[in-house]
Amino acid sequence: MLQKPSFTVNQIKRKLEQYCIYQDRCHKEVEQKMKEYKLIPEARELILLDLMKDNFLNEERFAKSFARGKFRIKKWGKQRIVRELKFKDISTYNIKSALKEIDDEEYHTTIYRITENRNAVISESNIHKRKQKLTGFLMRKGFESELIYKVVNEIISA
Repeated sequence: MLQKPSFTVNQIKRKLEQYCIYQDRCHKEVEQKMKEYKLIPEARELILLDLMKDNFLNEERFAKSFARGKFRIKKWGKQRIVRELKFKDISTYNIKSALKEIDDEEYHTTIYRITENRNAVISESNIHKRKQKLTGFLMRKGFESELIYKVVNEIISA
């Protein structure tokens, strides 16, 4: 059986610094990565503290870039972003500050644009079924239900 190479604490710390430099990470992801190295709890704690002290690991920065990225690239709604950040054990304070990164005007423009695009590809002729399909799509994207109903009704009646 092949044995994994062993590393010193400093080598592991450098590897985790590179892991954090490549892309913003949350504590949960870094702790998951540390489990691969089978470190003792004291070493894990020491590395985590060093990563935070040297600003490689910053949960607020992670939450903000996560929210911006998922909204701009994947066109996720705020509810989906909140759900995913909670899954990553991000604090309520950081989630709130992350949502401030999303411009309200851009948010509304985006939901209108993706609803119109989706409406154009739905081949359903029954208006109620069409609305249902659009609503389901937008719910999965994580938009707020009041906003979804408003947008869907405006686009379908237009």
